[in-house]
Amino acid sequence: MHFSWRRSLPWLLAWAGFVLVGSLTIVRFDIAQRREAFQTEARIAHRLLSQRAVQQEAILATLALLGPAADRSERPEGRLPAVYPQVLAVLRRDRGESWPSAALQTAEARSRETRRAALGPVDTAAGQYTVVLAGEPSSFALRIDLDRMVPWDEWPLARNGPVRVVLAHAGDTLTLQPGSAPDARPSGLTEGFVFAKPLAASSQPFELRLHRATGPAEWPWATLAAWAALVTFAFAALAAWRRVRRERRRAEALLRVGQVARLNALGELAGGMAHELNQPLAAALANAQAARRLLDDDPPALDTAREAITQAATQTRRAADVVARLRRLVEAPDAAKAREPVRLDAALRNVMDLLEPEVRRRGIRAVIEGDAPTVRADPVALEQIVHNLVGNAMQALDERPHNERRLVLRVGTEAERGVLTVCDSGPGIAPDALPHVFEPFYTTRRGGLGLGLSLCESLAQAMQGTLTVRNANPRGAEFRLALPLATPQT
Repeated sequence: MHFSWRRSLPWLLAWAGFVLVGSLTIVRFDIAQRREAFQTEARIAHRLLSQRAVQQEAILATLALLGPAADRSERPEGRLPAVYPQVLAVLRRDRGESWPSAALQTAEARSRETRRAALGPVDTAAGQYTVVLAGEPSSFALRIDLDRMVPWDEWPLARNGPVRVVLAHAGDTLTLQPGSAPDARPSGLTEGFVFAKPLAASSQPFELRLHRATGPAEWPWATLAAWAALVTFAFAALAAWRRVRRERRRAEALLRVGQVARLNALGELAGGMAHELNQPLAAALANAQAARRLLDDDPPALDTAREAITQAATQTRRAADVVARLRRLVEAPDAAKAREPVRLDAALRNVMDLLEPEVRRRGIRAVIEGDAPTVRADPVALEQIVHNLVGNAMQALDERPHNERRLVLRVGTEAERGVLTVCDSGPGIAPDALPHVFEPFYTTRRGGLGLGLSLCESLAQAMQGTLTVRNANPRGAEFRLALPLATPQT
């Protein structure tokens, strides 16, 4: 129906909100877990490399303490590469000798000035660097291979994993693991997880930098899909429960409306019967009483005739009492006492909710238009009128093709009255039948009693309203219900 999407939109928005909020929570929790794991692994990596750097300082200090050996073949530094795999070569400069490069000479001078080991030349292409310690009478230098410096058997990171690991110093970058991040410099670490901390060795002032790129590709999509499915299932179950409850309420309301309709129809019928029977019964009673008096005169009347007339009078009076009691039983209560402020659109939508399955089954396009006023009416009587008018319109539309079945329900205000118009695209009402549609027992439909529209008019009048009908242009019928507006005091 035209207005069904408005009822579905809040549920769709609620479903999307639950899925979105839950997904954001899952993603944030997953990112926090992966960040914590990354920081733990980075701290372990920093500790292992710092231990190796400090170990290399200790090697240099030990060489300086051992002093020179008389035979070069007996020098201990020659056996160091076999003991420490990361040491590619041990360089030594004795007094009076020179280093093979000016960079080593500069590093020795810096070491002599600071009295501790100093960083020598760095070969970024080969992944090697040199550490120099000045001493007397000999100075030593270690050429370190970065790949062998890493204790891979204890390394917490996958060697070919997504984490990029580098050692950076003064613009030089030694890559330990390329990872999946394009750059490990601070300017390139704008996304993902980042760790940066200098090694705990003053002679090797490298900053260890780790970077792991992260993004939607690493989100827990399986968990997100499971969450979306769970929310969808929950909303589907809730919708099914609401649909069952709505159908049950619709059935109860239809039963209640049907009962009210039957009682009101019975009231109309009783009223008509009482009107038709009271006159002949009253006349029969008067004639019977007159006959009785005549029979009592002289000459005396026959006892049998007197008894028969007495019984007739008694039965006639009893029939009148039965009709009167029936009318009192089924006639509607004082409508003025039951009137209260009612929004026309609320009553209209209540009825359309009840009739929605029937409207959908018949293939009718129902449209609600206008701004709804608040009227003073009996809610049950108002819904009964709307139910009858819409029901009659649907029956009229059965005679039209499916693509031409249109029902327009308009609400508005005219001349201090709230107005509800029910207009269908059916065949309309024959001109000769139009003046009689509200008469009791008048009907053009086979099997009809002719009491529905008469009842609707009576209910409208009891609420100080009016109910009129005319043929619509270009076709169809238009029923117009006008009721007093509710005043602010009500």
